[in-house]
Amino acid sequence: MKNYLSISDIDNLSEWVKEARILKSQPRADKHLGADKTICLLFFNSSLRTRLSTQKAAMNLGMEVMVMNFGSEGWALEYGDGTVMNQNTSEHIKEAAQVVSQYCDIVAIRAFPSLTDKEQDEAEVVLNGFKKYTCIPIVNMESSVGHPLQALADAITLDEQITKKKPKVVLSWAPHPKALPHAVANSFVEMMQKQDADFIITHPVGYELNEAITKNVTIQYDQRKALENADFVYVKNWSSYTEYGKVLNKDPDWMMTMEKLGSAKFMHCLPVRRNVVVEDAVLDSDQSLVIEQANNRTYSAQIVLKKILENLQP
Repeated sequence: MKNYLSISDIDNLSEWVKEARILKSQPRADKHLGADKTICLLFFNSSLRTRLSTQKAAMNLGMEVMVMNFGSEGWALEYGDGTVMNQNTSEHIKEAAQVVSQYCDIVAIRAFPSLTDKEQDEAEVVLNGFKKYTCIPIVNMESSVGHPLQALADAITLDEQITKKKPKVVLSWAPHPKALPHAVANSFVEMMQKQDADFIITHPVGYELNEAITKNVTIQYDQRKALENADFVYVKNWSSYTEYGKVLNKDPDWMMTMEKLGSAKFMHCLPVRRNVVVEDAVLDSDQSLVIEQANNRTYSAQIVLKKILENLQP
């Protein structure tokens, strides 16, 4: 595997999860793979878990790590061909990507959508710009459309927690005061389509995700009905896809509560707004898996980097 850009880059999810769990028990066992190798983490947006877990994963594999925050440190990049650069951009992706390629062996990129221009966001200009002009492997640390490292961590968490052959897993929309991207939900859906599970998505009318991603998945607009007999409930907000980037409603009745959760395990990618997305009682209960999910971010990143490093071996 050269690049890890989406969950579809995983050839066998169950095998990757099994291998990641072995890495979790022996995190430094493969440190020879990253010896004399450098990874550069480029952040166009804020991060906590993604930055620290990816850095830790690289260190576990013996790599050197460089980090750059483009919002406060880098030049504003231009991505268009033939652009007359007489406005706010100072450097073109053509030069920037090639320069980064000289400094490191792997580059990992985090770049959120604008949520104002669907076509531009789905073109993934940052991620694809680096893909086009670098000569080194690329890892997606969350893009406009997907968050495959989070989805892989979620798969590891589910594998650790599942106690029945075919669990019921529900992805539930939740209210939020701001317009949020679709990336986490998209990748979770794509990951769940690789699982043997009874999978349902529930959200208010108007919050349908991209049909190309949710194809063949049951959509239930009645949250309580969707949650009946659930084993796992993954809660996440996203803005409208059809009315792109808009917040159509902030219905507080969609907040996750202990009463609605029942006996299910609770999942969320974090950060999460307490008593808006989910009540304190859920997050502070033994049914919450959010800290386990965050911990597994290291091992999802580590299995990805391990696969790439193995491909770089002579």
